[in-house]
Amino acid sequence: MDTLERRDAVPASGPPLAINQYDPLQEANLFSLLRNLLALIGIAALAALGVGYAKVQSVVGQLDPGAMATFSAAGARYMESLDPGVAMVKTIPVKEGLSPEDVVESMKSLAVQHGMLFVGESPFYKQVEAVTGKPFRFVAFYSFCDAMVGVKMIDYNPAYSAFMPCRISLVEDPEGRLTLHMMELDLMIHGGRPLPPEVKEGAIRVRDALDKILKGAASGEF
Repeated sequence: MDTLERRDAVPASGPPLAINQYDPLQEANLFSLLRNLLALIGIAALAALGVGYAKVQSVVGQLDPGAMATFSAAGARYMESLDPGVAMVKTIPVKEGLSPEDVVESMKSLAVQHGMLFVGESPFYKQVEAVTGKPFRFVAFYSFCDAMVGVKMIDYNPAYSAFMPCRISLVEDPEGRLTLHMMELDLMIHGGRPLPPEVKEGAIRVRDALDKILKGAASGEF
């Protein structure tokens, strides 16, 4: 995560002003205040739309039991970064010394071990090179699928087809460091009304398999 650099104002002579001294407790209290303020703003917005507190409570009562924990975790990631990408995406750095080819072969091998089909790849960096005529660092997208879970998801709600197939991106930064990225699937699994048991079970199985592929490939497992 990016951290804010603090530059405490120091007079030309004499001790630093106490008002500018860094206080971790004060920062923690400020974070809590901001989080609570955002919650109040959300409730106020609902009230402005004619949605009363009782209605809000009724809606919350209809959510998946894991919804509040999922929203809280996503909200904490957002408040730390102020970046929705950080809140919604899981990122893991790749072990130093592994090449893109090592990571890709690891993902394919782990997919077989964990019952996922490798269904395609998109070498984005090659597309960029074809358009610009210039070399570009390694960026590619890899697709995985569990067909039977996919059928259950689409039968439940066709909108879930937008999440298919599940994708993991492998990205090289300008300094040559590799990272793996994947959508945070807990928001889909726990973020609304409880999914039907068979759909939820399949979605959790896919999430867990993808987590193992992500973490295993980051360390070069086969």
